[in-house]
Amino acid sequence: MTAAKLFDLTGRVALVTGASSGLGARFAEVLAAAGAAVALVARRADRLAALQARIEKAGGRALAIGADVLDRDAMRRAFDTAGSAFGTVDILVNNAGVVHADRVLELTEEEWRRVIGTDLDAVFFWSQEAARRLVAAEKGGAIVNISSVIGFGAAKGVAAYAVAKAGVIQLTKAMALELASKGVRVNAIAPGWVVTDLNRDYLASERGAAIVRDIPLGRFGEERDLDGALLLLVSDAGRYMTGATVVVDGGQLTGIRG
Repeated sequence: MTAAKLFDLTGRVALVTGASSGLGARFAEVLAAAGAAVALVARRADRLAALQARIEKAGGRALAIGADVLDRDAMRRAFDTAGSAFGTVDILVNNAGVVHADRVLELTEEEWRRVIGTDLDAVFFWSQEAARRLVAAEKGGAIVNISSVIGFGAAKGVAAYAVAKAGVIQLTKAMALELASKGVRVNAIAPGWVVTDLNRDYLASERGAAIVRDIPLGRFGEERDLDGALLLLVSDAGRYMTGATVVVDGGQLTGIRG
């Protein structure tokens, strides 16, 4: 088998949450370019429609599905809609997430639950739904959860986010153990600082300049820097990988500088 064939996703059906912008949109385009039919899930229907049009213009197949990841009924409808259009979802990318900037003494219960609910609880329930459907269809598949390097440490002002992302890493391991015998692989990607529309101005500031000095490769990540990790984990190239968290951070976690 050629290297290109290892990463070929022709005949596969993917669902990406948080697909309306940033990394989610990039993930969807990468999966579609590799041959998968892609269900695009997010709350912002207008952005999803534009992304669907862009993917189709490039020769791919996509379907926009408006849904809030916290809404279980909407979750089930999303899988049903994707299944009716393309077949059973056998690639799930749990990308939807929120952040916050509250110190622990000011962090409200409402904000804590919003972050944990979106960044951890939803990852479990969408993974559970995908796995149940794959088992019922007697198919194997791949689930990729988007964590963060903050899941391995801590930083001031992001306690709920750090807890949620650490939980995603542990959840990935736990689900991988239980689903391996069913042919469902579960892995995670932990990005470092990746430039998107949401953080572009911040990373271009003096604060960003201070952050980049702690990255051994000497730059922030670009959205395309996660393409390889994503394709590895969802394709036959990574068929013997499960329970792993692939760190893509320019060496930041190593703490080593040349």
